[in-house]
Amino acid sequence: MNTSDLEHAHNHSFLLNRREPPRTAARKRLFVRPPYNTTLVTLFFFSIIVLVILSHRNFPYTATNSAPLEKSFRQYSRFERLTWQRTAFHFQPAKNFIYGPLFHMGWYHLFYQYNPYAPVWGNMSWGHAVSKNMINWFELPVALVPTEWYDIEGVLSGSTTVLPNGEIFALYTGNAKDFSQLQCKAIPVNISDPLLVKWVKYDNNPFLYTPPGIGLKDHRDPSTVWTGPDGKHRMIMGSKRDKTGLVLVYHTTDYKNYVLLDEPLHSVPNTDMWECVDFYPVSLTNDSALDIDAYGSGIKHVIKESWEGHGKDWYSIGTYDATNDKWTPDNPKLDVGIGYRCDYGKFFASKSLYDPLKKRRVTWGYVGESDHAEHDLSRGWATIYNIGRTVVLDRKTGTHLLHWPVEEVEDLRYNGQEYEEIELEPGSIIPLDIGEATQLDIVATFEVDPDALEVTSETNDKYDCPTSSGATERGSFGPFGVAVLADGTLSELTPVYFYIARTSDGSVATHFCTDKLRSSMDYDGERVVYGSNVHVVDGEELTMRILVDHSVVEAFAQGGRTVITSRVYPTRAIYRDAKLFLFNNATRTRVKASLKIWQMASAQMQPYPF
Repeated sequence: MNTSDLEHAHNHSFLLNRREPPRTAARKRLFVRPPYNTTLVTLFFFSIIVLVILSHRNFPYTATNSAPLEKSFRQYSRFERLTWQRTAFHFQPAKNFIYGPLFHMGWYHLFYQYNPYAPVWGNMSWGHAVSKNMINWFELPVALVPTEWYDIEGVLSGSTTVLPNGEIFALYTGNAKDFSQLQCKAIPVNISDPLLVKWVKYDNNPFLYTPPGIGLKDHRDPSTVWTGPDGKHRMIMGSKRDKTGLVLVYHTTDYKNYVLLDEPLHSVPNTDMWECVDFYPVSLTNDSALDIDAYGSGIKHVIKESWEGHGKDWYSIGTYDATNDKWTPDNPKLDVGIGYRCDYGKFFASKSLYDPLKKRRVTWGYVGESDHAEHDLSRGWATIYNIGRTVVLDRKTGTHLLHWPVEEVEDLRYNGQEYEEIELEPGSIIPLDIGEATQLDIVATFEVDPDALEVTSETNDKYDCPTSSGATERGSFGPFGVAVLADGTLSELTPVYFYIARTSDGSVATHFCTDKLRSSMDYDGERVVYGSNVHVVDGEELTMRILVDHSVVEAFAQGGRTVITSRVYPTRAIYRDAKLFLFNNATRTRVKASLKIWQMASAQMQPYPF
């Protein structure tokens, strides 16, 4: 939607005036401590932008102590804007591109798709980084590069496997000269090396060719190898036949030779290619994660698939029959590729790791850019990873996964502030004076006036974040939330919000959205509204958490039941001019908000000091 569309759309309003928190709001300092090793890290550029509101000047509001919006702003140079966009606590290599994980001798290893020579596609290799806490990272020499006929056009994504005897190997997809996809193997030179710095390719590569009936470019991303309860070793691959996405199953007795089973593990028509497939168990009884070979009662299994064509990650929960190597979804209407997404924003090709230290499953996804490719060249780097997220079954619903930032990211918090029970009248917007607002961890709880929910006759069965006009589209019960990366004039902003819609059958549907329509006055190829409905269990408060890190905003609703990652590129709302607002743009309902907000220190990201 372009600017003229917004200006003439129905029920839009301009979040016009800036206000101080009402006197009834209690604000207090949670704690103060110095930033974590800020002198060691200057890689703190990459933000998230604010787009709350936006067109007519008849925005109603009732709060007192109004103050005019700032009428002047600094004009930042292109160099300053691009420099600011580099993230401070998200993983990204010193330059260029990103993609799979391993735990070995006390170190978490990330292997990622990487171009050593430029921030564009090409020369695809396996980059390598290690961490003790999944937040501070050391970059290591590139692990695998395209050198052989079977991978000369790219060492693509795959997985690592640690055998019970301590042996380690990596399986990856190689792109041959004709871009046919061949499956290859590599091993570390010295498994006694905690850093696993040097890797060599298997002499008999490729160990696997594309099977009959599968396109030469439709067979990729071998999984971790695991042993089932019958003692057979298994590996899976994503693929498709016509438009049917599927998971192929291979058995092996020696980890060198792989035999394809006649039937796929699972398939879903009209979902197209499945790639970067992930398959793992989740517990029905507690939040402790299970290693990939766990099987038996009290366990469900998750299939996750991605596809470059739509750039999305879909998952479904079901039952795995290891005897027949078949997986069945609990609800066919929520099957793989048609049910739930891991993230409703910019998030793709995720891969999970079982962490034996803390008995948790952690996942990372590829978070690409959405601005001009020429900006990548100017910046000298492109794309990042999300903050690692734990994954557990949502036992309240039984139908969802909960994705939540790893607890280690909280070690970066400092200068915490708390706002208690701020009253938000319909049509109000309140600035929160927290200082710099480009590196934040925000936890917010919202209480909606229950009486208003009962008296209105307004219904909206068709509301959906992506087809809405964003935070300016007003209803009786929304939108309300937090506008991040906003400038003082609200010309740039990224609203993260709830929107409650009463349906014609009398029920209530809650939506969780991130509005990117006015995140940037510069080019952004995704002027969109991200989001989806979020299931709210009876008795639950509405909660959101937002991680703001320069050009990335990660938003989590209801404990991670619905997640949205956004890339934003503000031109004004950067450095000290980035601000934070609380708003309620509903037409009828009052909202009470409580927030905890922390500044976030920069993480360490540097070459390993050999």
